[in-house]
Amino acid sequence: MSRFPLIIRQSGVGMTLLWLAFLCPAIAHAQTGGIQGRVVDENGDPLGGASVVIKELNRQAGTNAEGLYSFTNVSYGTYTLSVSFIGYQTAERQVTLASAEQLVEFNLVSGGESLDEVVVIGYGTARKRDLTGSVASVQAKDFNRGVIVAPDQLIQGRTAGVMMINNTGQPGGSTTVRIRGNSSIRAGNNPLFVVDGVPLSGTSARPGGQGGYGSDSGNPLNYLNPNDIASMDILKDASATAIYGSRGANGVVLITTKRGQSGAPTLNVMASTGISSLLKKPEVLTADEFRQAVQFYAPDDVNADFGGSVDAFDAITRTAATQNYAMDISGGSEDARYRISGGYLDQNGIVETSRLKKYTVSLSSNFRFLESKKLGLDFNILATQTDENIAPINVGVGFEGNVISQALQWNPTLPLWNEEGERAYQSPSLINPVTSLTAYKDRAVVNTILTSISPSYEITDYLEYRLMYSLTRQTGRRTGRFIAGMINPSNANNGSAFIGNDSETNHQLTHTLSFNREIATSLNLNTVVGYEYLSFDTRWNSQSGSGFSELGDLDYYDYLDYSIASNRMIDSYRSPTNELQSFFARASLNYADRYIFTGTVRRDGSTKFGENNKYANFPSLAFAWNISNEAFMEIMSCSTSSSCGWDGARPGIRSSRRELRGIAMSLKHKPSGRPTSAILI
Repeated sequence: MSRFPLIIRQSGVGMTLLWLAFLCPAIAHAQTGGIQGRVVDENGDPLGGASVVIKELNRQAGTNAEGLYSFTNVSYGTYTLSVSFIGYQTAERQVTLASAEQLVEFNLVSGGESLDEVVVIGYGTARKRDLTGSVASVQAKDFNRGVIVAPDQLIQGRTAGVMMINNTGQPGGSTTVRIRGNSSIRAGNNPLFVVDGVPLSGTSARPGGQGGYGSDSGNPLNYLNPNDIASMDILKDASATAIYGSRGANGVVLITTKRGQSGAPTLNVMASTGISSLLKKPEVLTADEFRQAVQFYAPDDVNADFGGSVDAFDAITRTAATQNYAMDISGGSEDARYRISGGYLDQNGIVETSRLKKYTVSLSSNFRFLESKKLGLDFNILATQTDENIAPINVGVGFEGNVISQALQWNPTLPLWNEEGERAYQSPSLINPVTSLTAYKDRAVVNTILTSISPSYEITDYLEYRLMYSLTRQTGRRTGRFIAGMINPSNANNGSAFIGNDSETNHQLTHTLSFNREIATSLNLNTVVGYEYLSFDTRWNSQSGSGFSELGDLDYYDYLDYSIASNRMIDSYRSPTNELQSFFARASLNYADRYIFTGTVRRDGSTKFGENNKYANFPSLAFAWNISNEAFMEIMSCSTSSSCGWDGARPGIRSSRRELRGIAMSLKHKPSGRPTSAILI
């Protein structure tokens, strides 16, 4: 007889226990389920990076690149799901979970200039309706499109009061950034750049050139991959920038990079290519026009016309190709998310011989620990290498060191190559620009590592402590050689070369304590206090020599000891101790979403300050009135809207519909939306 019938014949008590043993796991399993779904925009396109929160459980999940989110092990019940995404209106929905799986899809509506939009500010975030300062936020969906090779190109022309200009057109070249014009007479005018809470020094580790070599200092944001950037927020006025002290005098640009999203691993691949050409060519005389001018002004000059017809500017410029590739993979659980990305850029410059290659790799991760999930840890690391071929364009010297000036001054009747196919030489005062591109060889390699670790702990639902430590390390090496005999045969034994090495090491340690809670009816307090320590260490050294003669295919900088001993030079430098110690605090009071008061103070102690004035205070006070939430504005909105009847007016208001319409027109109030906040500073 089989064993199964024997089990059936057990006593009644035994059978009861046996059936309970089978049923209990099923009952326990049936009491939990999952909530999942998708978040899309008005056009049905997925929104990756949206935040989905179950309010009652204080659980949060992010959407992946396809807009999918998922919660598991959720007990049966009714919950409120809230979905938010920067640039879109927050959506909420009541969901009742009574089965193993509940599907909930959200369609977010673009918020435009919604006052509920969340923006990044100094050491935190805030809703637009809570701001008292001038802050412009540009999200990924609003970035410039096309082949983007530098982060500043993402927001060029995208926000009022911010000007960005590429100084030289050199790939990887420096950029002028001005927020509301110039702010300083003697010091620099570029803003402070902050990447994921790490303030940058604003300099590049690329060594400077010498003599007629390229003089562009390089873009300090070169090491960032534009594909890794999620948003850029620009702090413009004193109220917004005061928390950064004197460093924020020219404005602050806050760069936030992309983060991993929970869910199955998602792979994204991006490839783009493009070409660049001169927007407007300088107008110079053609060969025929030059001959006409010679005949008119100097008819007796028989040495002015060489019988040729060339365009020297065309000879040194080109239509340049650019290739850009990026890949990232992200995933993880709700409590352990990651994102790994890599990128490769190959950009040719418009000027022949100029080129930039950039290799980037980054890792960002976010973890939550303990059963309460109150202990968090964020870890980020970014590594970049840039390789540059630099054209001989020096803005600090005359035509002798600038290939552009040489091309513009070249006689258009003089061939650039002679009958033997060699580069033409005329005189020391008329330099062949094609020869300059070959005579100068200028290479630069910069390696950058930026890493940060940030543990945090939610002491209560409204009080959080966060620690951040970051290390930024940059090293640069630049080599250059000049074959003088190519420019002037009489200087064949006067070639020169140099080697430059730069390094920069920066440390940051920041403690912050944030508080955000309604402390009384309709009165909310949002405050942050903190301490920050920064140190900057810059060093460089260089070796140079001259008196080289042409020795085969070797470059002069590979054997500097062959130069004339009296012409060799060694330089080195280390910056004095540069440290900054700061205490800062910001408090924002919001009453009924109508009256907002913000007070900020920062106390900086710097080694750059005078011996008897090591510390300085930087306070700021601001007040904003959100006029759209006033009762009279609601009544005017009703009076001008066909969807709101006169019965919507509040008691005690005895103005006729015509009078209210007149007031609304005088305020230029549009029926389709409410006016934004009035800011008084």
